[in-house]
Amino acid sequence: MYGVPKFVASPNLQQLYQQGIKLLGGMGVEAPAIEAKVLMLKATGLSEEKFFASPERGLTRKEEKKFGRLLEERLSGFPLAYVVGQKEFWSLALKTPAGVFIPRPETELLVEKVLELSTKGEEIIIDIGTGSGNIAVALARELPRARILATDISAKAIRAARLNAKIHEAANIQFVRGNLYSALHGLNLKKKVDLIVSNPPYVSPEESDNLPGPIRNHEPRRALVPGRTGLEFIRRLVSGAPAYLRPGASLLFEIGQGQAGKALALFDDRWERADSFSDLSGIPRLIRGALFGV
Repeated sequence: MYGVPKFVASPNLQQLYQQGIKLLGGMGVEAPAIEAKVLMLKATGLSEEKFFASPERGLTRKEEKKFGRLLEERLSGFPLAYVVGQKEFWSLALKTPAGVFIPRPETELLVEKVLELSTKGEEIIIDIGTGSGNIAVALARELPRARILATDISAKAIRAARLNAKIHEAANIQFVRGNLYSALHGLNLKKKVDLIVSNPPYVSPEESDNLPGPIRNHEPRRALVPGRTGLEFIRRLVSGAPAYLRPGASLLFEIGQGQAGKALALFDDRWERADSFSDLSGIPRLIRGALFGV
């Protein structure tokens, strides 16, 4: 159990920053310098440029206390995004309140692939399991003519996603609460959708036991673990998509390491093709299925 960190008397920015790095490093944080900087910027309200330009700047007592409180929360095991209340995705600062799935940088590959497939016109895109709204908001910013529907079973997630859409002026998103395709009932979307995208839960219970503590103990389990095998949500995602996709349209979703073969096997003869795409580490990370055209 970590208590409130003790700092040297009247520390300046550099001294407090270095102490933060030492404490976070001792906790086993992979990038202690980056995390200490993020906490310092949150505590002081400084820009990154001003922070590095004035290392000898003194801190007010209020700033020092706030940094200590934020550091204490992080040392207690809370994810950094929950401690500071936001996470960057697609160069957008997104609000990430506790209980909402935190966006991952590897999910940007999904946004990239959607933009490659997009007509940049008045198409319909559905984001299943939107979480913080990271995918939907990023796409809305890049594709202002598209009609985007973002769904989630969590009321808390929908509230966070709405807030992020408002902050980033993504007015072309409609948010609907519901589980998978049940959220779309009554919206007159069958055989009309151009793209369905999702970062679904895909972690098995056994894999979840080996996740880092901040993820395992604090992020919403149903956003991570869909069932016994980790493929339950993906199976329903694939089987239900043809009812909504127009001929020739595509389904794209993220997968976990080692799931590509099993995920590709879920596509039946209604699909013209199914492919996997790897992330920058060479790990198959994304599946695309394309329906037969007219």
